[in-house]
Amino acid sequence: MADNWETFTTAEPALAATVEARFGAYTHHVLATLRKDGSPRTTGLEVRFLLGELWLGMMPNSLKALDLRRDPRFALQANPGGGTDLGGGDVRISGRAIEVDDPATKAAYTKEVEPPQPFHLFRTELTEVTRTYVEDDTYLVIQVWKPGQPLRTIKRA
Repeated sequence: MADNWETFTTAEPALAATVEARFGAYTHHVLATLRKDGSPRTTGLEVRFLLGELWLGMMPNSLKALDLRRDPRFALQANPGGGTDLGGGDVRISGRAIEVDDPATKAAYTKEVEPPQPFHLFRTELTEVTRTYVEDDTYLVIQVWKPGQPLRTIKRA
């Protein structure tokens, strides 16, 4: 089994809850994919945490979907919101996006989300989850989770 959202939430439930809350605070987030020439492409995206997975849904033949079909690597950053507060910190997820063609899986997703039809659906395999925040107005704290490794926390004054 690949390292999906459920694997992460089992390993680090507190961090996973914070990450989900940050993504839940706003509808649109920033997805980075790789273009044909290898250069980065950033686009807006809605995400869903559902059925133990982090899902990426996209319009048919959108450039980001075509990018992911060609090269599944992605980075996803939660919308930071207005101002400089970053309530809950800055959170980012990296991994691989695997397109889902299974009708039963797409039907279960569609039942919950009701996306416009037709659409591309990708489930994610995580390679890294990062949270950066300020603690006590003194320390920059960086938390990094990678599959199979303990949570690493770095504090900088």
